[in-house]
Amino acid sequence: MNAALDCFAALGQPMRLSVFRLLVHAGANGMAAGEIAQALNARENTLSSNLSLLAKAGLVLRRREGRSIRYFADLTTMRHLVDYLLSDCCGGNPALCRPAINTLISAPVPDLSTESKMRDEPFNVLFLCTANSARSLIAEAILNADPSGRFRAFSAGSHPAGQPNPRTLQLLDRLGYDLSGIRSKSWDEFAGPDAPRMDFVFTVCDSAAGEVCPVWPGYPVTAHWGVPDPAAVSGNDAQQAAAFAATHKMLATRLSAFTSLPLESLGRNSLQARVDRIGRDETPLSDARG
Repeated sequence: MNAALDCFAALGQPMRLSVFRLLVHAGANGMAAGEIAQALNARENTLSSNLSLLAKAGLVLRRREGRSIRYFADLTTMRHLVDYLLSDCCGGNPALCRPAINTLISAPVPDLSTESKMRDEPFNVLFLCTANSARSLIAEAILNADPSGRFRAFSAGSHPAGQPNPRTLQLLDRLGYDLSGIRSKSWDEFAGPDAPRMDFVFTVCDSAAGEVCPVWPGYPVTAHWGVPDPAAVSGNDAQQAAAFAATHKMLATRLSAFTSLPLESLGRNSLQARVDRIGRDETPLSDARG
């Protein structure tokens, strides 16, 4: 129990939780402290103390490489933590939970390029935002309009607004996108066993990136592509419309880079690095905020 409490205490702080999630995404490549600091926009001295606490809890491994240290998520500790949480499940017979635990923690992550060649189907891409009323819907529309036919896009929200922002619909209609499938919906629709299997899951707002997501079937590649909320822009009609247009431009630029990737030939680690890099390439909303 003490080991579990140490893990919960270590992960119960936003920066440490973000560090651990980032290292899970990095996989066997790990990350240097400087890379982590840059990705999280964190001060190195603050990051160092948080990394030490994660390492003390057994959640992070360290390896010295010359004058620097590379950090890795210790998934063995995470497996033990999940084992502990589920030890009393299944009516007091934890052996019945073993297949689920093994699937969640131990199953090998499939190589996306190999699997796509075998199934010869479009890549499924899910865009997430809290309300699913603007940014994620715009991204969904852009990718579904890609002429290559290689992608099938969806969007959802952790706390959906129930309907798209009117300016989202105005923008997409003006630019000639198909509005027939545009609706605000919960991400729970995509977490069940009968949901489409996702190859990629991208969060496009910071609040959704910080929430605990469902376990997506299929072990998709995930990344955070944070985009400022155009609905938060105040001002006159022209200024607000300009904010939505700037959001469209930013997402279109990122999705153009994404659709240009040689997905069928990239290994998973290389692909993860590429989509992470796309999310870090910032195109500010410039004067859209008026």
